Amino acid sequence: MVKSLRESGRLRLTVFLFVVSLFCIALSVFRVFLAGTYGYLFLNWNLFLAFLPWLLTSVAVLRKVHSRIAIVLIMGIWLLFFPNCLYMLTDLIHLRAIADAPLWLDLIIVLSFAWAGLCYGFTSLMDIETFLKERFHAAPRMVSALSVCMIYLAAFGIYIGRFLRWNSWDLFGNTAELIHDIFDRLAVSGRESQVIGFTVLMGTLLNFMYFPLRYAAGRRSQISGLP
Repeated sequence: MVKSLRESGRLRLTVFLFVVSLFCIALSVFRVFLAGTYGYLFLNWNLFLAFLPWLLTSVAVLRKVHSRIAIVLIMGIWLLFFPNCLYMLTDLIHLRAIADAPLWLDLIIVLSFAWAGLCYGFTSLMDIETFLKERFHAAPRMVSALSVCMIYLAAFGIYIGRFLRWNSWDLFGNTAELIHDIFDRLAVSGRESQVIGFTVLMGTLLNFMYFPLRYAAGRRSQISGLP
């Protein structure tokens, strides 16, 4: 496994994500002993859900999947769980409700988990971009446009999860109810503005966060390749 990670150039990234995840878990456990309550332990489940899209694309990279049908299937599953990575940013809302530990500690805990989730999500999105370029020979501008769209779709997914309280797997288990709930929210006068406003603004923020990181990763690759 280590050899495969090293050959694919993912060893350092994997170690970094592993260390960040351990840091998050340790903070949440430390808080339990400090406050005597379970507080933010639920963030570990959210982190696991954020880990899945990255795991999916990483396995595809390590196994060198070339089949276009397999890639499309992988992308479909990935897109379903991708919002979970970015969703963790909205866990900041819990700072108002859970107040049995120092606020500064809770802020660091939530931000740590949010950053870990973003790292898993954005690195997996870069993998998807690589699949589109190498397997489908998509032009760079087309890939960028698709990434923008996928991030906005993820923002809509975050809204569904945060405010409508649906999960990714509900698309299969409660399809009719999920669709009805979404259309009901869009049909009610005054409430559709919340859906659109959140999706547009959150999607724009996430795009502003993603593309500088992608540019920095590309610059690092160019610098590493210099003679």
